[in-house]
Amino acid sequence: MPSGQSAARPQILVCNDDGIDARGIQGLARAMTAIGDVHVVAPMDEQSAVGHAITMRTPVRARRWPFGDSGFEVKSAHAVRGTPADCIKIAIDKLLPGMPDLVVSGINHGANTAVNVLYSGTVSAATEASILGIDAVAFSLCGYTRGADFGPAADVARSIVEKVVDVGLPRGILLNVNIPSAAADELQGALITRQARARWEEEFEERTDPFDEVYYWLSGRFVDMDGRSNTDLWAIDNGYVSITPMHHDLTANEAIASLAEIDWL
Repeated sequence: MPSGQSAARPQILVCNDDGIDARGIQGLARAMTAIGDVHVVAPMDEQSAVGHAITMRTPVRARRWPFGDSGFEVKSAHAVRGTPADCIKIAIDKLLPGMPDLVVSGINHGANTAVNVLYSGTVSAATEASILGIDAVAFSLCGYTRGADFGPAADVARSIVEKVVDVGLPRGILLNVNIPSAAADELQGALITRQARARWEEEFEERTDPFDEVYYWLSGRFVDMDGRSNTDLWAIDNGYVSITPMHHDLTANEAIASLAEIDWL
């Protein structure tokens, strides 16, 4: 058992950014009950693309929430009027009986690859846990269809979390896992990957509402500028589960030496 984890069943905190009633978090929580005691603390409403935002100037409200069905039960569930990062903070400080052994976030409805991790509330929930010294994994299903099947992704999540519980993660490291939208027997395996170099080519479409007021709708296309075989985008495109180790230290260490030679003042 890795350092910091209890000898009894692991205490697992489940969060997401799609909202506590999303199908992805239901599938993830169900899978986690086979591994440990599950506590769900998630946003009351969808919080997609809020990144690592935290609530500071309005109250953060939490209430007990009916969660699960006849097929599984969780130890507790709370819906929070706040962001995914808020959920992790308040869960640990106020809502849980003790420090969780593990935080799992997702299953996000849509990919969180490449630069998208900067916008993702799902990844930010896991990042907040890693900042606090807790092992954490974020899961995303790379499909956007309304009727997406989260079953195979939940099975993948269970397998990966079992390994994390068994061996632990380096302190401050989280795993960002992206899962192809495919049947279980169509998956090619899992690869340890890095974030692809990619960006959005965005534009705001100008529209007019029924009151003749102009508003703007964000659109655009995602461009992969990398193309190499060790990236998260390549893995997903080729049927592999992508597992990217990440940390919250954004320092560009490779640039320190050259920049230190400049007389800045």
